[in-house]
Amino acid sequence: MNGPATPTPSSAARPTWLTHNVKVLCGVSFLQDAASELLYPILPIFLTTVLGAPPAVVGAIEGLAEGAASVTKVAAGRLADRFARRPLIGAGYGLAAVGKLLIALATVWPLVLVARVVDRLGKGVRGAPRDALLVDGVPQRQRGKVFGLHRAADTAGAVVGPLVGLALYEGLDHRLRPLFWVAVIPAVASVALVAVVRDPGRTGGASAKAVRTRWRSLPRPYWRVLTVLFAFNLINFPDALLLLRAHELGLSTAGVVGAYAVYNLAYAALSYPAGALSDRLPRPLVFAAGLVFFAVGYLGLGLIHAPWLVFVVLPLYGGFAACTDGVGKAWISTLVPDRQQGTAQGLYQGATGAAVLLAGLWAGLAWGSDGHVPLLVSGAAALALAAGLPVLGRSPQADR
Repeated sequence: MNGPATPTPSSAARPTWLTHNVKVLCGVSFLQDAASELLYPILPIFLTTVLGAPPAVVGAIEGLAEGAASVTKVAAGRLADRFARRPLIGAGYGLAAVGKLLIALATVWPLVLVARVVDRLGKGVRGAPRDALLVDGVPQRQRGKVFGLHRAADTAGAVVGPLVGLALYEGLDHRLRPLFWVAVIPAVASVALVAVVRDPGRTGGASAKAVRTRWRSLPRPYWRVLTVLFAFNLINFPDALLLLRAHELGLSTAGVVGAYAVYNLAYAALSYPAGALSDRLPRPLVFAAGLVFFAVGYLGLGLIHAPWLVFVVLPLYGGFAACTDGVGKAWISTLVPDRQQGTAQGLYQGATGAAVLLAGLWAGLAWGSDGHVPLLVSGAAALALAAGLPVLGRSPQADR
């Protein structure tokens, strides 16, 4: 009598959550983030030293770019629950590539503003459809691993990008503009890779009334968590201002790029462990730990005076992103049924992006000569929220 079939070594070794789409979308995000983060740490310096923009403009550009993306994220999320998701993902990464090309062409800061808005619009278009496909067919108890691995791959690109940029910056006699042209190459490659994403498709044709009903039918725990995370992001201003602070502390352009690479290395290394941990512990608790790292990063940058300490503070700040970015998406994904994943993720990402817009505006206006005041205010507020988040965010469905 034959016994039960023995799984093959390949099937036994492959985790069930590691789907084809998870692997491909990790590669897509790696390439796109390598492009984005090659130029991101030098963009504030380029704006202020080459194009003559004041610090308030740096915060406004990043805040407005995120704000423009916010509306797009909400709309794209709704579309992702009605139509095929792969075309939306491809269009989003394509817009991001166009944005990087515009930055390479910029000679005045308003064109950088347009470029960043186009880039972030692309992020808005692709985010919710991509995140919905990432969890397609994956059990709720394993979604922390999915988003953790995706964040790790995405942020690995954010390590490679700045290091490539730093090497080119030194090799090209400290010229900034050629780096923007180099960033276009992996951005275009990421668009090409989207072609192999598998999309089960949507039924389509939902009426506007049905979409409004879908919003109203989102469960109460979802709205409660969304409100709390929106409130936090009102103090979470764009990282461009943190890099500007590092430069103001005395780091050279190469030093800023190096510090940013170290931050992203910590972020990438911790993302999967944090996501896996959130599959075992309540997600509000892991997210709260991330807020403690956030407070350490902001308070540290607000209080230090020696430039070398940036290399101590920014890796600790990387723990914030690792414990909140993917964990937050996994948390949100478990609060709604599969048919509402795109809508829920789009609304979450849009609302938090709008909060970052407001944070970028107030922090840029309050920056002053060295930015320590907004850093200290946000750091202290994050500590208070971290203490209350496990209670505020908890619900019968919110933590698994």
